Amino acid sequence: MGASSGSVFTGLAFDTCTAPPLATMNAWRGASPYGAIAVYVGGRNRGCAQPQLTASWVGAVAGSGWKLVPLYVGAQPPCQTGASPEKITADTAVALGAADGADAVGKASALGMRPGSTLYLDMEAYNTADTACADAVLAYTQSFNRAVKARSYRPGFYGFASSSAAGIAKAAEQGAADLPEALWYAKYDGAADTTGSFPYSSSLFGGHRRAHQYQVNQRETYGGATLTVDRNAWDAPVAITG
Repeated sequence: MGASSGSVFTGLAFDTCTAPPLATMNAWRGASPYGAIAVYVGGRNRGCAQPQLTASWVGAVAGSGWKLVPLYVGAQPPCQTGASPEKITADTAVALGAADGADAVGKASALGMRPGSTLYLDMEAYNTADTACADAVLAYTQSFNRAVKARSYRPGFYGFASSSAAGIAKAAEQGAADLPEALWYAKYDGAADTTGSFPYSSSLFGGHRRAHQYQVNQRETYGGATLTVDRNAWDAPVAITG
């Protein structure tokens, strides 16, 4: 189920929209190949109710050996197709990022995720050729990251390899400030790694700072409990609990 050192986990992780019941987590702990789970801690664009996701759940799950990846669904790109309750604009990007970064820390802290934890900002796909849109997303992300770091947490980023994550990689190559410390990229190639599948310069996000969502909507059963999950190869920071 992978090795972990401090706040870094290396191994397989899964994510699913609603945090599973504790009984399911216990059933999967010994029987599944996974050692970490991503959970949606907050954000106005979080899509699923989280009746299980409490501080006591986090304590019990972490106590049984699971590593936790906090995911925050903040404001989404202005050029995104479809409706989101909270969208970035050029005028609001910095203020929204600051407010959402503070909220992400508050939500994670209330769940028992301590300072030093890495909080992953979920940014869905958008047209990176739209430079005004890309600039607004970057400004929001940088502001979110500053707010997270000011509160002694660490910023991470989840995005799609061809769009939102690519925008972060481009900014990193250009030496932009206030970027995420870890990059979790969605690239559905079935390759459970963070090296050969990494779609950007090998110089970026090295040193246990990459995660790869490589398959989605997989129905799996372990210990008699069934979930539909997305699969991730993980070599990156996680939450600090306990």
